[in-house]
Amino acid sequence: MNKDGNTFDKGYRKSAKSVGNIMGNYHPHGDSSIYDAMVRLSQDWKMGQVLVEMHGNNGSMDGDPPAAMRYTEARLSEISAYLLQDIDKNTVPFAWNFDDTEKEPTVLPASFPNLLVNGSTGISAGYATDIPTHNLSEVIDATVYMIDHPNAGVDKLMAFLPGPDFPTGAIIQGKSEIKKAYETGKGKVVVRSQTKIEELKGGKKEIVVTEIPYELNKASLVKKIDDVRVNAKVAGIAEVRDESDRDGLRIAIELRKDADAELILNYLLKYTDLQVNYNFNMVAIDNATPRQVGILPILSSYISHKRDIIRSRSIFDRDKAEKRLHIVEGLIRVLSILDEVIALIRASDNKADARENLMASYNFSEPQAEAIVTLQLYRLTNTDVVTLQSEEAELKERITTLSAIINDEKTMFNVMKRELREVKKKFGQPRKSILVDEVVAVEVEAASLIVKEETIVSVTRSGYVKRTTPRSFSASKLDEIGKREDDRLIFHQPALTTQHLLMFTTFGNVIYRPIHELDDIKWKDIGTHSSSLVNNFSQEEEILFVQILDDFDGETRELIVATKFGLIKKVALADFKPWRTYRSKSAQYAKFKQADDRVVSVAFDKNADMMLVTHNGYALRFPSQDVPVVGAKAAGVKSINLKDDDFVVASYFADTDSFYILTQRGSLKRVNFTEIPAKNRAGRGLQILRDLKKAPHKVFASGTVKNVYGGDLFSETDQELQMLQVLSQTDKLFEINLPDLNLLDRTSNGSFIFDEAIEGGVKFANIK
Repeated sequence: MNKDGNTFDKGYRKSAKSVGNIMGNYHPHGDSSIYDAMVRLSQDWKMGQVLVEMHGNNGSMDGDPPAAMRYTEARLSEISAYLLQDIDKNTVPFAWNFDDTEKEPTVLPASFPNLLVNGSTGISAGYATDIPTHNLSEVIDATVYMIDHPNAGVDKLMAFLPGPDFPTGAIIQGKSEIKKAYETGKGKVVVRSQTKIEELKGGKKEIVVTEIPYELNKASLVKKIDDVRVNAKVAGIAEVRDESDRDGLRIAIELRKDADAELILNYLLKYTDLQVNYNFNMVAIDNATPRQVGILPILSSYISHKRDIIRSRSIFDRDKAEKRLHIVEGLIRVLSILDEVIALIRASDNKADARENLMASYNFSEPQAEAIVTLQLYRLTNTDVVTLQSEEAELKERITTLSAIINDEKTMFNVMKRELREVKKKFGQPRKSILVDEVVAVEVEAASLIVKEETIVSVTRSGYVKRTTPRSFSASKLDEIGKREDDRLIFHQPALTTQHLLMFTTFGNVIYRPIHELDDIKWKDIGTHSSSLVNNFSQEEEILFVQILDDFDGETRELIVATKFGLIKKVALADFKPWRTYRSKSAQYAKFKQADDRVVSVAFDKNADMMLVTHNGYALRFPSQDVPVVGAKAAGVKSINLKDDDFVVASYFADTDSFYILTQRGSLKRVNFTEIPAKNRAGRGLQILRDLKKAPHKVFASGTVKNVYGGDLFSETDQELQMLQVLSQTDKLFEINLPDLNLLDRTSNGSFIFDEAIEGGVKFANIK
């Protein structure tokens, strides 16, 4: 553009013309690559100092593309002239272009350190670079200081150049990281948007963003903030608007009346690009080699480069001045012998002959003789003699000055500093980015982000879990819950989205979820299966016990866990405080000594006697205080002395007046706990069924019967129902109210609830 005369002091020219010239004469890249680079040089939100001025649409911070190059016009900006200054004075090396028809500079003379002022971002073969933009005035001040103090350290330079200055402003945090980057070329700073909280009518507030981090797409940022609103990731955002106009950037985040503005702002800073990390990776080409450099090598290399430029320029200008002085001296001399010279020229045959005669007769040099014979007659006036003498004096003074610059380094550095200060005076601007020494950590408590709502949590035996709105729950019947036909509801309870859910499985695993993370599903629809919540939920695994907690802090309760093959332990509920990988893995709460062991029961310790009932009809009662508290991954202690073919069917507390026994043949009985006296843990226990040689009874299910009789004051209608549902092998359902059963002795086999010959035995039993 400079060679074409497409400079700031002339009119704009079609961008397509510049792109075509670049492609045809210098770089055979695609036209879009060249035009994109040219457009970037004109974008004041990407450049510290704009190097190209463009008429027309040159894109936007929203990532909008510029108009096609046939529509836009461009020219070099004024400061670009200072990058190209003296390029025609043999100051920089030139190299042939791709087809050896044109020469192009390998580097520009650069009257200011453009690498720091405008930064650089790029990826090359095996190399990437990220050099941030800096304030022109600060860079020049640091350069001037380094000229005077070549051995200055980073600390001293940072007094003049404290950190990057992005054209989009914002807040840069982390002085120590800036220093590290300036020393090594690598570092990381935090760039935070400039925000403020404004009051609106009606007690509402809005968060206003006026500056965003460098190189950020504003439209994408606004969309991400609006996604937070749509997905209700934080409560209280009413509307997100981009109110940017010609006066500047403005993003308005309007809040609801009761919203916590500071909390929402912190959330947006932490989880959107309102705050980002900027990574320094200052890789530059130094002596034809890519190097990671700090500001000391960058500035010292620039000073060295500028010294070579000034020296080469001064030699060029001195040579030119000396040639002109030589000719001026000849012209002054010829005026004193003008008549003889005119006579000699008139006597000559031609111009060449006249030149030779002048050289031979008056000892003029060839350049002087050439200047004399081409001299115009009007130059022979008296005033021109004075002009020539004045020019001679000026040339001698100029040559003396240039010689001083060439031969005296101190003079040369004074010239360098003066020129740098001229650039600062003409183009210097106040700093846009604010520097903060310390990185301000953004803390957002997870609990504060949750919208507190009432919900109903339900869990089925097979592991389907969901939360349901009270409205959906109220509009349905309990038995209308969405589930598989072979599944059953084992837990449903009102809860808040701020509470926590623990689900204990038969395989000794516990699944944790904050209730707000559960899928909100209608009561009549099937829930989310536990295999979708954690990766290690087995196909045969079932949910055994469910608990909802407000929080884990101050939780002192203990669970008592009994297994099928006679292990028992207590474990603290506080041990299941959310773990790091809870979203993908369940935690262990019971350890098995046999691979096919399973957890039979999980319950809160009631400090009452424990009752264990086995398949072969043994019952052992012992104090729960005999069970030790161990860790979640411990196996526990022996609960009951089992025979080889026996296993535990049920485990419960002896905290009521009676318990029931259901056998596999469909026989049912109710027994008073006084029939089973307390013994020591790990004993064999007492038989609770009479042994039959033919078709013996085996315990299918057992549990407590509630204390439902309150004496004469209670009528039969006040008695609580405790229904035992029994499904026979023929899928016929029988319901028995357990408190209605008569008390039988310990060795009784009970009474049949159906005809075994017809129904074939018990298939399933459940307390309704």
